[in-house]
Amino acid sequence: MKRTPLWKSALLLLSGLGWLALAPDARSAPDELPLPVAQVLKHYGFPERGLSLYVHEIGQDEPVLSVNANRPRQPASVIKLLTTLAALEELSPAWRWKTEAYITQPVRDGRLAGDLYIKGYGDPYLVIEHFWRFLRALRAEGLETIEGDLVLDQGWFAREAGEAGDFDNQPLRAYNVLPHALLVNFQAVNFRFVPQPADKRVQIIADPLPANVEIENRVVLAEGACRGWARRLDMKVRHEKDRTRVLFSGVYDVGCGSNELFRVVSEPAPYILGLFRALWTELGGRFAGGVREDTVPSEASLLHTAWSPPLADIIRSINKYSNNVMTRQLLLTLGAERSGAPGTTDKGIEAVHEWLKRKRLVFPELVLENGAGLSRAETISARHLGQVLVAGWQSPYMPEFVSSLPLAAMDGTLRRRFNGAALEGQMHLKTGLLRDVRWVAGYVRDRAGRRMAVACLHNHARADSAAGEAVQEALLQWVYERP
Repeated sequence: MKRTPLWKSALLLLSGLGWLALAPDARSAPDELPLPVAQVLKHYGFPERGLSLYVHEIGQDEPVLSVNANRPRQPASVIKLLTTLAALEELSPAWRWKTEAYITQPVRDGRLAGDLYIKGYGDPYLVIEHFWRFLRALRAEGLETIEGDLVLDQGWFAREAGEAGDFDNQPLRAYNVLPHALLVNFQAVNFRFVPQPADKRVQIIADPLPANVEIENRVVLAEGACRGWARRLDMKVRHEKDRTRVLFSGVYDVGCGSNELFRVVSEPAPYILGLFRALWTELGGRFAGGVREDTVPSEASLLHTAWSPPLADIIRSINKYSNNVMTRQLLLTLGAERSGAPGTTDKGIEAVHEWLKRKRLVFPELVLENGAGLSRAETISARHLGQVLVAGWQSPYMPEFVSSLPLAAMDGTLRRRFNGAALEGQMHLKTGLLRDVRWVAGYVRDRAGRRMAVACLHNHARADSAAGEAVQEALLQWVYERP
């Protein structure tokens, strides 16, 4: 059975006219709220002042709709549109990051008598399989036994001020990871919980499992329907000398099936050390050393260079899945390439502002803090975000930029929205969500085949609820149906 869209349910409650209530108001002025949107706002008790709308048909000089469009709003994750478009044009879709391995002693008979150095240049997507290939290439170079330490060169980026949990006091959440020049697998572990009724236990599978991380499973399996699996679990992380112990406790209902948690359990250096030991052993290598951070010596010899996927692929992961960590890596990369290493957030923000100047886009209300939207300080107006979208459509890299956005009802953060509706497959949209903040912005192909740049910003105490989603859907349906 298909779910009735929230905006349609609200309007059916308001009017016995049903679908007729959705008819686009052809007489509406650009600064008037579309009737379907106004009705949904009224139904849920939302004031108009908390909503900003901007709709611009591609190729036209004036907007179709502009309501409260000049007010600065907290953008949440839709600010990634600005960061990724600026980086795409400044660096090019073919841009790649490198990761290098160095040695200061020759490898003789598979044995390295000194340290192995790994230097990072900010690769946002050095996931576990890519790191495995990097280490496999070192084995192919003939390296088997490392008698020294693993030395990590993080110098390409400056150390970010603050702590990982500063935004919301959740330091174990993967989205709060700070940028690092050498960032492996987002510094995260995927914990999968699998109920096993026959054994009356819950299996916990960690992927990857660093060699220096141990799991203590005290979770109790309960019979019955699922009653919210995550809130009934407790996770504690304890650091004991050279090891990290992750303790899970609480109750897990058998009706919840399998579920996953992505969490950060250690700082970058011990995390990379644990992964290195585990993978190096799997590859048949030997290593018993420790880890430290230092600069690659000038006399060191390059052993191997690994390259990331191109930026065009990277921004697809950023925008489709709203990856904060990758966005922050990208911003620091932009700063390092424009102003020289070490890359910093301030240098990256300056690079974005310089790009805006070259595009003759003047956004006096724009405030950037990290370019990812994980911020209460960042602001932009709906009009100016709409202008970013228009600039994206006019960019020579428009295909790469547009295709990086989630496609309605098909992938990314929109894979479960607009299913079975006329809007399915007709919109490339970036979503944004914080407490009291809900955004959506991107491109809509209307029923007449016209391309519309749309920005909808909603700041209200209940904007982050299903009611806020209904407001968005009413607007998008209006844009699609507009005569």
